[in-house]
Amino acid sequence: MLYMNPVTNPYAPGAGQQPPELAGRDREIRMFEQVVARAAQDRPVRGVMLVGLRGVGKTVLLNRFRTVALEQGWTTAKLEVRSDVSLRQQIAESMHVAMRRFAAESRAKGAVRQFLAVLKAFSLKVSPDGTWQLAIDVDAARGSADSGDLAADLTLLFAEADALVRRVGGGVGLFMDELQDASQQDLTSLAVACHEMSQTRGRILVVGAGLPHLPAVLSDAKSYTERLFEYVPVDRLSRSNTDRAVTAPAAREGVAYTGGALDLLAALTDGYPFFIQMFAKEAWDVAPKSPITEDDVRTSEGLARQELASGFFGSRYERATQAERSYLKAVAALGADRVSTAEVAGHLKKRPSSLSPVRDSLLRKGLIYSVERGTVAFTVPHFAEFLNSQQP
Repeated sequence: MLYMNPVTNPYAPGAGQQPPELAGRDREIRMFEQVVARAAQDRPVRGVMLVGLRGVGKTVLLNRFRTVALEQGWTTAKLEVRSDVSLRQQIAESMHVAMRRFAAESRAKGAVRQFLAVLKAFSLKVSPDGTWQLAIDVDAARGSADSGDLAADLTLLFAEADALVRRVGGGVGLFMDELQDASQQDLTSLAVACHEMSQTRGRILVVGAGLPHLPAVLSDAKSYTERLFEYVPVDRLSRSNTDRAVTAPAAREGVAYTGGALDLLAALTDGYPFFIQMFAKEAWDVAPKSPITEDDVRTSEGLARQELASGFFGSRYERATQAERSYLKAVAALGADRVSTAEVAGHLKKRPSSLSPVRDSLLRKGLIYSVERGTVAFTVPHFAEFLNSQQP
């Protein structure tokens, strides 16, 4: 009989944390390995966009893709897109970090300095008055990537990076999380630069992650993005992969689950990776010994729900104004995966036009999304259940 130890609890219910067992993503990882291999041979490839709700593991998979690129000798830069900072600045900062690491390991010092000179010129347009600048110890390559037109400048920056890695091997991967938060103008510029690289088969690979409406956002920026990127849906895990995500980490610690415990965990988590980690973690901490039983899971269920209510759900709910909370509760009360804005207005007994500012604010905050015109849905799974449980 093995008694449980909370110190050896293997589960990781954190934002973007690598779970102990990355179950159900083998096909996506193999696909990306092939993309990197093809790009390295100058074969045509498309950038990759991971799309899905929050809590399904997009960031985890994005990080795994980055590891794949690093293992193939690529230089990688990663950023989490912020709506309050220009994409030019964010790309400049992330590329600078990546190339500083690359410069320390590369023998092609001259080529690296040339790229850094172009990068510095590119960064000067972030803040022409000099209030913000990169700490690059080279003179800016004036006249290169500093026109102020982000599409043209980013295209030149990518071309310079491509020229560099062709001399030393590998490629450059730009990994961008929360891509839906970029402005439409910045996304247009990014699409133009990626389009140019795809035509010249440059070894610059843009990999993004975002909410389900990311394809529509990119399409609004440039219509050809539907052919420029490969969109990979990241969704719930199947029952077999849910079991694998739970049992494989436990087995490595010598701990087992009963069939009833696995059935209940599958029902409680609905296959969502973040929920799996949360409920399994609490079940482990509550269980007195192995195997973990259905009773252990039932005992720990309230603790897991409390954690979700205060963190995963509650933190988002607290960001909403009173008017926004009313809108969210109306969406939840209608009880469908997607509801029309007209239905929400009818439920609240208001004119649809009067609710547009509230809806737009919720869209910007990432609490709802809209794939089809006139419809909205929650970005967080089981958010409706949480809202319906709140006091009126």
